[in-house]
Amino acid sequence: MLGRLAVVNAGELVTLRGPQVPRTREAMREVGIVASGGFFVEDGVFTFVATSNEVEDRIEPGDTVVDAGGRVVMPGFVDAHTHLVFAGDRFRDFEWRALGKSYAEIAQEGGGIRSTMRATRLTGEDELLALARKRSRWMMRCGTTTAEVKSGYGLTKADEMKMLRVIRSLGEEAAINMVPTFLGLHALPPEFEGDRSGYVEMMLDEALPQVAAENLAHWADIFVEEGYFSPDDAERLAERAKNLGLGLRMHVDQMQDSGGAALAARLGAATADHLEFTSESGIAALAEAGVVPVLLPGSVLGLGKNRYPNARAMIEAGLPVVVATDFNPGSSPCPSLPTTLSLACTMMGMTPEEALTSATVNAAHSLGLGHEVGSIEEGKRADFVIHDAEDWRETLVYSGRETPSDAYIDGREITRRCSTR
Repeated sequence: MLGRLAVVNAGELVTLRGPQVPRTREAMREVGIVASGGFFVEDGVFTFVATSNEVEDRIEPGDTVVDAGGRVVMPGFVDAHTHLVFAGDRFRDFEWRALGKSYAEIAQEGGGIRSTMRATRLTGEDELLALARKRSRWMMRCGTTTAEVKSGYGLTKADEMKMLRVIRSLGEEAAINMVPTFLGLHALPPEFEGDRSGYVEMMLDEALPQVAAENLAHWADIFVEEGYFSPDDAERLAERAKNLGLGLRMHVDQMQDSGGAALAARLGAATADHLEFTSESGIAALAEAGVVPVLLPGSVLGLGKNRYPNARAMIEAGLPVVVATDFNPGSSPCPSLPTTLSLACTMMGMTPEEALTSATVNAAHSLGLGHEVGSIEEGKRADFVIHDAEDWRETLVYSGRETPSDAYIDGREITRRCSTR
């Protein structure tokens, strides 16, 4: 039998320990720091979390000991909204935005989601997996150990399923824990121009049932926005997803206040994502219905906009705010949660503690994984990262640099830079 893994001499052990519920209000500022901390891992889970001295007193022959060297040890980040599986690039979109073209204008010129759709359709499964593997490593180097990943760049039944199979394969490699989401209703492909209803029917009656039958996704998602999909389309998706046992996530209120937050509340969505233009009444509807807001400041920055979600109002309303990267090739080409959380602090008025909670405990709960990941405490999966920092806030303040770190998933080392004895 293999010995345990012991981690000792963490200058700051940031545990996020607490009640097994999403954190709201003041609880979002409680990050559970243990000075000079340590822990044991056995069979992939944390079994004992305490001071380093207490851990060292319990070390036995055969245990593997990792000396954190006074560095910061934190839970692995949980990125609750990404689009990391795609082919091609959107460099031309980037140039067009610099010249002042809008999101809609770029789409009309052949850029945007359809541009990525064309490249993704032409790319085989193995090559798509290789591309996604590279990007998942980017995320891992930034401290992410769990990520929700959406389809949505195939926009045919076959290509959406191809993307979901890639997500599954990536998760099986254990580089990062993957949570797959079906986003067939991301944009209307050109072959269905003028027949949105026909496209929605095809995705809901043909693609979604097979996705569910093959267990390729845990969630279904939709982009509700003028020029994309309607509230009626969202209602149809919500009903179909529920009947097939899939949870519902929704992109809403990104470009305008279209009542998307209230729609997500009425449909019983688990999350409402984006929310840049959500009104006070929309925030109240989310709070009343228990819908989790997933905020994506990276996409605001990436699009050159200045309207960020009202995180402070959401926190004050008692909502368990989540912040995610929205990592994608166009509007948010940023795989780094530290950079995204820094934006959450500087542009949305969140404290560093609130930001950290939003991308660990709260993000985990938004994915239905709150009892498994998101904090360092007994019984949870041993997903943790050792950051080359003395103060955990350094990971947000100096977010533009790569922090050399050791990442562990289920207690298995994925990267290593610390000493082992």
